[in-house]
Amino acid sequence: MTDEMLERWRLVLGDAAQDCLGGLSGDAAGRDAALDWLYGRDEDLDRRDVRRSGSGPSVLTTVDWLDGITRLFPKETVERLERDAVERYEIHDVVTDPQVLARVEPNPALLRAVLRTKHLMDPEVLRLARRLVEAVVRQLVERMASEVRQSFSGARARRPSRFRQARNFDVRRTIRANLAHWRPDERRLHVRTPHFFSRTRRHLDRWQVILLVDQSGSMVGSVIHAAVTAACLWGLPGVRTHLVAFDTEVVDLTSDVDDPVELLMKVQLGGGTDIARAVTYGAQLVENPRRTIVVLVTDFYEGGSVAHLVRAVKQLVEQGTHVLGLAALDVEANPAFDRVTAQKLADVGAAVGAMTPGELAAFVAEHVGR
Repeated sequence: MTDEMLERWRLVLGDAAQDCLGGLSGDAAGRDAALDWLYGRDEDLDRRDVRRSGSGPSVLTTVDWLDGITRLFPKETVERLERDAVERYEIHDVVTDPQVLARVEPNPALLRAVLRTKHLMDPEVLRLARRLVEAVVRQLVERMASEVRQSFSGARARRPSRFRQARNFDVRRTIRANLAHWRPDERRLHVRTPHFFSRTRRHLDRWQVILLVDQSGSMVGSVIHAAVTAACLWGLPGVRTHLVAFDTEVVDLTSDVDDPVELLMKVQLGGGTDIARAVTYGAQLVENPRRTIVVLVTDFYEGGSVAHLVRAVKQLVEQGTHVLGLAALDVEANPAFDRVTAQKLADVGAAVGAMTPGELAAFVAEHVGR
């Protein structure tokens, strides 16, 4: 086993492995101290005797720790350590201490932490936190906007087009048509006649997309991506987007859809859940049932009446509205939800599942294009 491999195992196991793997020095000792500052507070380690330091309480502050991990670990590891700090160990000063906020590199884990803790922040800290929110949201919008544009740009048809655009280049047909111009000695195909696809334009006429988003604490990732998705859908020709957040109350945030940062700063995470109330409110927004998509983003843990919820969804489906229930709307699309309630909604005609934002955009585009 190489010295590097021994060092990695020593970092994983902590002081408990010092007798058999030896001590650490230099940057490796710094990494060990940083890992122990975070993971040494895990109560389970008393029982397992893993990564447990015997050197007494750490004198590292959160600012020291952040400076250290930024210097000692690659970016991906730093983001993981920050995520564990704010989500697993609830070290709130990672996002409520102005000295820390001035140093952190914006990333989605810190955005989620800001939304969970913004009620603890004084105005100065909130101003710094808003900058972090703006940076992460800008990255998400840039990435998601291209997915939305692609979904709504039209399906490529197999008939040829006289309009020559690189994105419509028909590679296979071009190769077949120019095989006679293959030069073996040059190992090169000379293209004399390029071919292109045409695109079938989608008719975006008088469609509504109503996003009903559960703002309970467990849904924070879906809240973020729902806000960004709504912003990307906003302004598409023929598509009218609504965004409604709910817990036991219902808040219509449609007026802020074009500004996802402002919208997210208004969201109040936590509290109970009355999904039926939100669906009833969403039904009142429907103008043309057969040209409306209601997207219900929730974990389906109903704090109100499940029977009322099922009736409300059934009425929407029977009038011709497309109802999509999403247990998760984020890049990982790993749902955790009440399967019994979700099945009841599926039984009355709702489509139930989990999606990435890009998949939702494609779903909307498919229905709008009909």
